[in-house]
Amino acid sequence: MTDTVVKKGPESARKSRLSPEIRRGLLGLGLGNTLEWYDWMVFGLLSAFIGPKFFPSQDPTAATLNALAVFAVGFAFRPLGGVLLGTFADRIGRRRVMLWSTMMMAITTLIIALCPTYQQIGGAAGMILLLCRIVQGISTGVEAPLSTAHAVELVPAGREGFVAGIISFFVNSGILLASLVSYLCSLMLSGAVMGDWGWRVPFVVGAVFGFVVVYLRRTLPETMRPEELAENSSQAVWGGVRKHWLSVLAITFVVGAAQAYNYAWNTGLPTAARSAFKEDATAVFALTTVLGVVLVVGSLAVGKFADGKSLSKWFLITRALSIPSVFLMLMYVRPGVGGFAAVLLGGSVVLVLNMTLYNVVSSSLMPKSCRGAGTSLGYGIGVAVFGGTASYLLVWLQSLNAAWIFPVYVAVLSVLSIVFYVLARRKSGIFIGS
Repeated sequence: MTDTVVKKGPESARKSRLSPEIRRGLLGLGLGNTLEWYDWMVFGLLSAFIGPKFFPSQDPTAATLNALAVFAVGFAFRPLGGVLLGTFADRIGRRRVMLWSTMMMAITTLIIALCPTYQQIGGAAGMILLLCRIVQGISTGVEAPLSTAHAVELVPAGREGFVAGIISFFVNSGILLASLVSYLCSLMLSGAVMGDWGWRVPFVVGAVFGFVVVYLRRTLPETMRPEELAENSSQAVWGGVRKHWLSVLAITFVVGAAQAYNYAWNTGLPTAARSAFKEDATAVFALTTVLGVVLVVGSLAVGKFADGKSLSKWFLITRALSIPSVFLMLMYVRPGVGGFAAVLLGGSVVLVLNMTLYNVVSSSLMPKSCRGAGTSLGYGIGVAVFGGTASYLLVWLQSLNAAWIFPVYVAVLSVLSIVFYVLARRKSGIFIGS
């Protein structure tokens, strides 16, 4: 099986229309991303409520850190999900794995919604929560990279910018929905009720939505041809991954830098605002909802602008912009919703630029024969090592009065992502969306 160098001009790309089958496929893939990110972000946003319910609550900050630690453990299992489910996707096809990942997320979200608390069953509550997050980590480890790869394979060559925008739109819709549901629950139920049982409501919403997405994904088109699947033994798949090891390393940092920035803005800063600076929860959720709107609208705008253009060029520009913009968080050093809003929304423009492009850029570095395994492995490691620890690291550094270290850390990741991307691109010769 040979790798194909794909190049197409802007005009021909825009003339490539999408069939109804492709549009339905993109809808099913996109809504799966909405579900995964909704369920994932709800846990991060509600960690200040979840912690005291599943762990000893004498010290609220310690309980919150325990919940964030469980949040990070879920990230640690993303590489395993990438290895297992990504390999299956290259061997048996994309559609079935996309169904599995959605089902895993829906079931575990329902379990979290109904799980007894620490006061009711003791330490078993924390163990159940941990096991659910492990399964969700495995599920999410393949969802984002494989659904993007699946979408890129569905559309005509040259429409990768459109895919970047549409998948990012659905991802950010999940983030927005998580913030919106959390905000509405906090507004209608009050902080006391949220701390008692109201935190369960967003998880129930996620579980119901999950089973709807499972139904919609039954008709996803398969992009792997029978002859391609016949050639793809596990040995062949991982032989390809080893051959493109530099691409996997580049994907790890391309994803890791973007996700460290993302989780700092979407969970780390809001958690610090509520736990360290004691900001009003309803105001914090309102502002994270505004951030979600910026990400949703911005992803469509970035995708439309990038459609038919060189994604490589725009990735390098947007990633370079993230280096100075991450230092905005140093403005938020004392209580005050105004300072929190300035940081959160001030960094949102560069955030949406990076979050729209990074997954399609990652897919461009691997050939189709091992794209599921290779992109999922790099994605899983990047998110686990750099994204999943970002919220905990930010809150911990703030507690030590050393918050300045975090933006330096993210800036270094961004620089490394640029270096490894350029090196891998020169070596691989696979130019999707050039």
